[in-house]
Parts: sequence; C-alpha cells; structure tokens
Amino acid sequence: MKQEAALKLTIVGCSGSFPGPDSPSSCYLLEAEGYRMLLDFGNGALGALQRHIGLYDVDAICLSHLHADHCLDLCPYHVVRTYSPDGPRPRIPVHAPADAPRRLAAAYGMPDEPGLDTAFDFAALTPGTFEVGPFEVTTARMNHPVETFGFRVSYGGRSVAYSADTGESAELVKLAADADLLLCEASFLDRPGLPEALHLSGRQAAEHAARAGAGTLVLTHLVPWYDPADILRDASRGGFGGRMELARSGAVYDLG
Repeated sequence: MKQEAALKLTIVGCSGSFPGPDSPSSCYLLEAEGYRMLLDFGNGALGALQRHIGLYDVDAICLSHLHADHCLDLCPYHVVRTYSPDGPRPRIPVHAPADAPRRLAAAYGMPDEPGLDTAFDFAALTPGTFEVGPFEVTTARMNHPVETFGFRVSYGGRSVAYSADTGESAELVKLAADADLLLCEASFLDRPGLPEALHLSGRQAAEHAARAGAGTLVLTHLVPWYDPADILRDASRGGFGGRMELARSGAVYDLG
C-alpha cells in the first residue's frame, strides 16, 4: 500500500492578475492528516478546486492580500457553505488581512453585518507563527502596495513557502530559508525599469530562491500576456541551482 505523503501541495490556480485560458487565479491546496487548507482563493479557483476535493472539504483558508486575483472566490464559496441543500455548513477559519470582512462583504454586495461571517470565522493576520490544523504557519509582510503576507507552511519536517505578491524582499528570503519548495511569483519579464515594490521577474524570483537555499522553485503568478517560456528563461539567469519549473494548474507535489 502506498504511504500517504506527509505534506501534499496541489496547484489549483497559478495565473497572475486575472485568470488565463489554462488556469484560474492564485489558489494552492495544502493537505496533511486529512486536513485541507487553501492559500489564496482567487477568481475562478472555486471551479477548478472541485477537480481535487469536494465542495465542503475545505477546513481553513489563508488569504495573502485583498486583490481580486487572490481572494475573490471567497464570495461564491460563501454561497456554497451558506445555501447547501442540506443546510448551512459550519464556519471555517479564514486568516486574512484585517480589512477582509468589510472588503469581501462589499464585493459580494452584502452589508457589513452580518457580512460573510455566517460562513467564515475571520482572524486578522500579523507577522508571526500560529497553528492551523496540523500545520505550523509562519507569516511575514511582503513588498507590495497593499498589506500583503507571505506564508511558510510546515508539517512533518517539510515546508512550503509562498511569496504571495511582492517586489524584491529580504523578508521573503528569511521566510523561505531552507524550504523544501518555494512558490514564488514571477509576474514580469526581466526588462530595465521594472517598477519597484510590486512584482518580481523570473530572474529575481530565482535570485530569492538561491539566497534562501530553497530545494525546489516553482514559478507562479504567471500573467497570461507573457509567454511562460520567457519567464523560465529569465529565471535560468538567476543563479538558482535546484529544481526549477513553471507552475501548472493541477500539478501535485508530494513532500514525503
């Protein structure tokens, strides 16, 4: 009998800024001990998520920030959990920036009260470490125009780090130090004059992974108007010596 992986990562969505033809926006599923947690829940992700788990199988959600491509499908998921044919489902924890309840209620078109709190138990993120189910979750602020958190999720001696959206960031290097796998955004082609404190190029993502000593680098938040092969080519110039590949919706990583 095949032994279940200690920590399993499934890429539900990896498209940056808006859904692409082959992927919804950012959403990553982490599983251990039968517990299922989402990192981000961007637009389009709820549909693709059903290819991997049941509608009611999510145990917790962590939202890095409140741009639509990272959080908007929490609104239709409120419908799923509130209006089930079998009645409302139990509330689940949502760890998110402090303004999430108000912002997401507005996106849904609901008043602030009761907002989405009938389906979700919101907890405001701050930098630090906390437990979610069997996972140890560490957060740090990233370099992005709005309040944004990167995540490191650890279980069974294995760890996955996630950059969320960020420009160049020493905090990301610390967060991803010696991680088994780094999900790092690579939104820009490597050109002169890139805006600061917004996103990374493939080369910059690889440089962060190299400084962190990560084992595997998965380039994600791939914006559909760029050719992913160009992003990967840029990353090859970043000095990272480990395994490196492009994120793909449906890809599974078993970190045994």
